[in-house]
Amino acid sequence: MIPVFYDEAHEAHSPGMWFYRGVPRQSREVPERAHVLKAALVSAGYDIKAPGDFGISTIEKVHTRRYLDFLEVAYRDWIALPETGPEVLANMFPIGKEPRYPEIISGRAGYHMEDLSCPMGEGTWRAAYGSAQAALAAADAVAGGGAGARAYGLCRPPGHHAFAERAAGYCYLNNAAIAAQLLRDRGAERVTIIDVDVHHGNGTQDIFYDRGDVQFVSLHGDPSNFSPFFWGYKDQIGRGEGEGKTVNFPLALGCTEEQYLDALDVALKAVDGFKPDAIVISLGLDTFAGDPYAAFGITTDGFARIAAKIYALGKPTVILQEGGYICPELGDNLVSFLRG
Repeated sequence: MIPVFYDEAHEAHSPGMWFYRGVPRQSREVPERAHVLKAALVSAGYDIKAPGDFGISTIEKVHTRRYLDFLEVAYRDWIALPETGPEVLANMFPIGKEPRYPEIISGRAGYHMEDLSCPMGEGTWRAAYGSAQAALAAADAVAGGGAGARAYGLCRPPGHHAFAERAAGYCYLNNAAIAAQLLRDRGAERVTIIDVDVHHGNGTQDIFYDRGDVQFVSLHGDPSNFSPFFWGYKDQIGRGEGEGKTVNFPLALGCTEEQYLDALDVALKAVDGFKPDAIVISLGLDTFAGDPYAAFGITTDGFARIAAKIYALGKPTVILQEGGYICPELGDNLVSFLRG
């Protein structure tokens, strides 16, 4: 069985606030998600390992030092202010030309938060760092490996919405980008990130938009009607050295499994044309028909079909957990994908 990496530090991150359509709600990105996924892996016989500490050097190649400094001290500085809530949550954002960088934490929070779905508590930095270490351990396990080399990181919090210096969409550190960078550092000349989450990986796209060494391929709900709204359109193809290396497949809400698989076949032709030395999969299980987002119609068996098509490329492959929310089939969906 493939190696599986999981850091219990995620337990320290239990966000309470998710501001959705004008209503404060309980976040869907809760510790129970990881508990369900881990239990399914144990039941299926997978050996789950804690990742080592790979340090922050590779993370610094993806995220700015200013942003990492913010993540480390945000909660401490927040609770030092009078009249604050229990979590760091911005109420003002820098839209406009040449925004300056404020000193006060409430201002810095606005600078470093894309939206209202990524509150920070006392343990958020610890959890995000541990999640990134799980991604690094999975990448380390396949670096330089043969065609069938695969490893899975049970990453929580997820990562694909995180920009180089902004948290967004439940995400703080971009695990897929961090893993891809490690693979590059270990000798892979070209790496492809295939994002199969129901939401577009806007942070990942942004990080590699100007680079020609990392291809980003995403299948996701049409952003004209679905979050994250502003990214993931077909004509967003990259820029400069990265032109043509971003390949987006926005799919209509209600997309069936067969429609999804047809789109995946086209996407994988683009991957094959790029000729990557390694692949990172941003695995969102929220394409499932019974997921709380209920946007696509993928079945439990369908996850195995998706995985089999990607595995058939014959590349060392890192699989990292992104979305997929509480429903009875969540754990079965993960095992189906890993077994392919």
